[in-house]
Amino acid sequence: MTTVTRDPAEPSRARPALPEPRGDLSAHLLAALRGGREAPPWGPQAARADALGEDLQLALYVLYGLHHHGFEGLPDTLEWEPNLLGLRRSLERRFVEALRGLTRGNTDVAGALADLLAEPVGFDPTSVSHYLEREGEAWQLREYTALRSPCHLCEGDAYAWALPRLHGAPRAGLVRSLYDSAGGPGGADGWARLYAELMVELGLEPAYGGYAGVAPGELLAVVNAGSLFGLHRSLRGAAAGRFAAIEITSPPASRRLSQALRRTGAGPGAVRFHEVRAATGADHEETVRADVIGDLLAREPELERDVVLGIEANTLLEDRLAAVVLERWRDNRTALLAP
Repeated sequence: MTTVTRDPAEPSRARPALPEPRGDLSAHLLAALRGGREAPPWGPQAARADALGEDLQLALYVLYGLHHHGFEGLPDTLEWEPNLLGLRRSLERRFVEALRGLTRGNTDVAGALADLLAEPVGFDPTSVSHYLEREGEAWQLREYTALRSPCHLCEGDAYAWALPRLHGAPRAGLVRSLYDSAGGPGGADGWARLYAELMVELGLEPAYGGYAGVAPGELLAVVNAGSLFGLHRSLRGAAAGRFAAIEITSPPASRRLSQALRRTGAGPGAVRFHEVRAATGADHEETVRADVIGDLLAREPELERDVVLGIEANTLLEDRLAAVVLERWRDNRTALLAP
C-alpha cells in the first residue's frame, strides 16, 4: 500500500469537528447532530436569536458546513435532511431581512462601486489592515491570519455556487477569477495553498474550518453571507455584488498586510499570499466591473437593488468585524473566543 504524506503547506481537507454552542439555538442544533436524531421544532430558539448574533450565525455556519465540507462523524446525507433545511431557510430569512434593513437599499450601482474604489487618504483608524500596517504586533498578525482562515482556505467556494445562476460574460468573468484563485494550470499557486503556507510560516495549522470554532460571530457572518447569496438563485445579484466588493477591496488591503508582515519580520513564504492577491487587483477589478456587474445588469437590470445589497452587505459585515477586532486589540485582548 502506498502511503500518501500531506504537504504541511497544503490546506487540510479533513472534516472539522463540530464547534461548541453559543446559545440555545446552536445548542439545540448541535445536540441533535451529535445525537443522530431528529430535533424537535426549532421555532422558539430561532425566534429569540439575534439575526447577526453569535448563536444564530454559528447555527447557520454549521448548516452551511453540511453543504461545503461536512463535519467529523456526521453522514453526508444530512446535507439534504428536510428538518435541517427548514431551519436553515428560517435563519436565512432572518439574516436577509437584517441585511436589507441595515443597508441603504438603493439602485445606485455606480455609486456603490465608487465608494469601494475610494481609498482613504492616510491612516484609517477603522481599518484592520491600516492598523496592522502601521502598528500591529506579530501576535496580532498571527491572530488575524487565523481569524480569516475560514474565508481564505475555501477561497472561491462561495463564488462557485453562483456559477449555474449566471450566464454569458458574468459567468465567464467569474470563471476567470476562480481560475486565477485556483492557481492556473496544476493549482500550484492557488490562493488557498498560498494562505496555508502563510499559516504554516506563522505557526498555525492550515485545517479547513479549523479556527471557525473560536472566530467571533462577526467573522462567521462574513463567511455565511457568501453561502447565502451563492446558494440562492433569487439572490444572484447580491452574489455578484459581494464578489465585486471583495475583488475590489482585497488587493489594497493585501498590500498593507504585506507591509505589516515584512515590518514584523515574517519571511517570504508568509508574505507571498498577500503579494499575489495584491498583484491581481487591476485585472480582477476590470473583470468584475465590466463583465460581471456591467453585463449582468445589461441583461437583468431589475437586479440593481440586489447588486447594491451584495456590495453594501459585505461592507457592513466587514466593518462590524473590524470594530470588534480593533476594540479588543486596543485593550490588549484577543479577538478570538479563545487564545
